[in-house]
Amino acid sequence: MSSCSTTITITTMADDDGGRTAITAVHPDIIQTLILTKLDGPTLISASFASSQLQNLCSDDNLWRKVCNSSWPSTSDPLIENAVATFPSGHRSFFSDSFPSITHIEQKPSTGNNSNQRFPSPELISAVDIHFGGNLLYSKVLTTETESGWFMSSPFRIELLGRKEIVPTPVKFDGDDGNCRSELQEKMKLSWILIDPSKNRAVNISSLNPVSVRRHWLTRELKVRYSTVMGSGTGAGEGLVQCGIVVTCEGKEGGELHVREVSMQIEDMDGKVLCGKDSLVILQEAIEGGRRKRKENEEKENYEIFLELKKKRMERKQKREKKLDMICIASGIIIFISFWSLIVFGSRSNGSYFS
Repeated sequence: MSSCSTTITITTMADDDGGRTAITAVHPDIIQTLILTKLDGPTLISASFASSQLQNLCSDDNLWRKVCNSSWPSTSDPLIENAVATFPSGHRSFFSDSFPSITHIEQKPSTGNNSNQRFPSPELISAVDIHFGGNLLYSKVLTTETESGWFMSSPFRIELLGRKEIVPTPVKFDGDDGNCRSELQEKMKLSWILIDPSKNRAVNISSLNPVSVRRHWLTRELKVRYSTVMGSGTGAGEGLVQCGIVVTCEGKEGGELHVREVSMQIEDMDGKVLCGKDSLVILQEAIEGGRRKRKENEEKENYEIFLELKKKRMERKQKREKKLDMICIASGIIIFISFWSLIVFGSRSNGSYFS
């Protein structure tokens, strides 16, 4: 999977007089089959602005279907095909929503109590593709219902793999933790597209590259994290939220690493995983929000900023709690001294009375 634009120079043809023939004079079938099919999505969009003829040719849905299927093999699933068929411009609209280098960055603060809003769709469709070194490693489509009370009140979490399902990788674990982390950081790419079939919109909620690769201190598993940091207008944790996708890899020395778990959840600035109701508000804003092209390493920088703000927030919270503890302790001491003074004073008063 590539997010790079392809540069193609179209050479015009010479006629008998040594002149040049405009691209518009070339038969449309030749342009469509021999030229446009060689372009990736961004270049195809650019080509559509060259002329009205190219705009018509570049609007062909079969052309965009091939682009989508090439970028995300999961989109060839009938469930995705049926959903994309209802988009305003079919696969072209879907590509514009989901292209990896275009993302929803921030939402405007919402007014009112958004936590009481109902998500308009009874389900979300996930189209997930994992590539390693340019080759497809794993692809899956799954649906998540969004209406039950259990889903609304429980921590939001989507699990991609079944309990006993594992995905082999070409990475060999040679005992050098650093080599494995480096290889996963450089070569493992992930796309997680969420589709709202009721609104005919989609959003790629994953960073294309990992923002961190770490080994868990207890289980010794490698955790490959993909993250998109977004604004939050919900009542649950004003500020930033992180949509995190974690790919858990494990293996024995001398053997191959394999993927044991892939999960997605949304976390606020306090480190709390949002419930289904609050998460759907965030996702709805992401699906309906604007898109802009990312800068290089922007996802990782946003993630590091999120962690730094989260750390500072936790430090402030600990200071407040420490002050409250000191106040409680001081209040307890004062109450104890006052109570003891009353007892002593009362005892002396009673002694003086009886004497």
